[in-house]
Amino acid sequence: MGFVKVVKNKAYYKRYQVKYRRRREGKTDYYARKRLTIQDKNKYNTPKYRLVVRLSNRQVTCQIISAKLEGDFVIAAAYSSELPSYGLPAAIGLTNWSACYATGLLVARRVLTSLNLADTYKGVEEVDGEDYFVEPVDEQPRPFRVVLDIGLHRTTTGARIFGALKGAIDGGLDIPYSSNRFPGSSGNKKEDGDPERVRKYIFGGHVADYMRQLQEENPEKYDSHFSRFKKAGVDADSLEGVYEKVHAAIRANPVHKKSNRKAPAVGRTRKAKLNAAQRQGRAKVKLMNLMAARS
Repeated sequence: MGFVKVVKNKAYYKRYQVKYRRRREGKTDYYARKRLTIQDKNKYNTPKYRLVVRLSNRQVTCQIISAKLEGDFVIAAAYSSELPSYGLPAAIGLTNWSACYATGLLVARRVLTSLNLADTYKGVEEVDGEDYFVEPVDEQPRPFRVVLDIGLHRTTTGARIFGALKGAIDGGLDIPYSSNRFPGSSGNKKEDGDPERVRKYIFGGHVADYMRQLQEENPEKYDSHFSRFKKAGVDADSLEGVYEKVHAAIRANPVHKKSNRKAPAVGRTRKAKLNAAQRQGRAKVKLMNLMAARS
């Protein structure tokens, strides 16, 4: 059969329905959003919370969000750009796997602190990379439950998004998950993951291994590639200690600190409009001044 051109007639265009704006822009997967936001009717107006993780070239964003008819409401948020205030040098990187874990830990401790659940659900205080599921405490509020929202990111094994997920889980949030996508996993549900490798990624061990390898094989490239590490006083042996201090600082005080930035200077303001009488009087004054100058 030869080529057949599809002719879209008038009936097609009359029945055409324009898709949502964010779908046209390629920003929102509404098929997934519907299943993440719609709540059961028998739960009435109970919010359904999502752990929204987004990655950019410069920072990691983790937010706890609930959806309402008016729009999404952010309950708590944490950004990897806050990590330098907790002792992580920005030169080490604010978008790697370890930074994602720290950001997830920060948002978990922050939201639990705001809900007065931080002392009840402390999460994993000694990180070992093992699977962890929050268990409810008798005569106490139930764990704060959220579901992971990854947006349009790919769910590849070892992806940084799962670093933020692991951090939020170890921080004490109740999140349904499977360890099949953590680093070192084969993706087979019947096989167990690799907790040692997960722990290694949490503390930047994979970066430290590469630093040692590069330092032995090509010292010149090591000096140029990790120059910012050296300037910050961080080497392969001290990298794990840096992240341990960051995790301890986050647990000590996860509350958001308001910046002391000054308000911007007031820019140009437009003059108020004149009414008819004011414009006429202004014209008379100009005319009189012009006649006086000519005489």
